Amino acid sequence: MTALKSVEETAQTLGVAKATLDGWRVKGMGPQFVRLGRRVAYRPEDIEAFINGGLRKSTSQEVA
Repeated sequence: MTALKSVEETAQTLGVAKATLDGWRVKGMGPQFVRLGRRVAYRPEDIEAFINGGLRKSTSQEVA
């Protein structure tokens, strides 16, 4: 089983504030997450997929 990352760890990995990550969840943006009761966590592979989904070759390239 993969070790889950906390909201704080994920925010640090992505270089954003915890509040930004919280807002992304509400808006359906950001990496996929797991809810365990009241706890929110992230799988490392979902964080990586989110990062890779933002790869662009130029600033004019459309978002997929």
